[in-house]
Amino acid sequence: MKKLTRSLLLSIGMISTSSVIADVSFKLEKLSDNLHVLYGQGGNIAISTGDDGIYIVDDQFAKLSDGIKAQISKLKSGVPEFVINTHHHGDHTGGNENFANAGSHVIAHHNVYSRLKEKHGEGSKYLPVISFSKDMTLHFNNEHAQLWHYHNAHTDGDAVIFYEKANAVHLGDIFFNLNSLPFVDVDSGGSLDGVIKAVSDVLSKVDGATKVIPGHGPVTNKAGLESYLSLLKQARELMINAMVDNKSLEDVLASKPLASLALTYSNWLPEERVTKLFYLSLKNADKSKHHH
Repeated sequence: MKKLTRSLLLSIGMISTSSVIADVSFKLEKLSDNLHVLYGQGGNIAISTGDDGIYIVDDQFAKLSDGIKAQISKLKSGVPEFVINTHHHGDHTGGNENFANAGSHVIAHHNVYSRLKEKHGEGSKYLPVISFSKDMTLHFNNEHAQLWHYHNAHTDGDAVIFYEKANAVHLGDIFFNLNSLPFVDVDSGGSLDGVIKAVSDVLSKVDGATKVIPGHGPVTNKAGLESYLSLLKQARELMINAMVDNKSLEDVLASKPLASLALTYSNWLPEERVTKLFYLSLKNADKSKHHH
């Protein structure tokens, strides 16, 4: 009897979780006649539509692909010609296989190719069919979209997309616009200094009218990105001060150096984890300085 109720509860539990998963509220935001942002679950998707067809930046999770396609078809019918990945994380590349099977061509940095190959194996439909090194440009939908690689920022495979005509930029997870600090994926070649450098460089390429698309959070503008940069620099300063005299990770964590910023943190990226990743990143940077 006990067994029965347990399996019954489990199956009820399963039902409720799956309906929650399917129940993602999508939201489309128009940035220009040819460019929209789709908010769903996972990284923000940019959708370019025009005479040549459709292409998108990032594709969230596999289970959302049909929902994403339905949202795209509100703007234009057809399969996206290209899917650009801003980096390799699953909440940005999870739909790659579904879109590839539908006829889309995935584009990403060489390091994204390597990391997805490591995860999904050679020949997998998750892998980009076009990969690039430093930069490339898509001349499509009467738009010149420049894909620019920033070394060792959020990961080692970040691409930022600059839309010339729409005057917009998609930063992927180099920019978390959630009144919070970014996830520096140290294990995937990310670094805090690299994030700061990338954000500074993007700021030098945009103007007051540029629409700034973050990996997570609402679309903002140059001023929004500037305040994010100053937050990053403040956080870095607090970390460096907490790390003086070669303090151990335990000591730095105990001193809660980022507490004074009074930020909001998500469950998967609590303050302690951010502090630890920033510590490891700054330690690595310090090591490489001494080697040169």
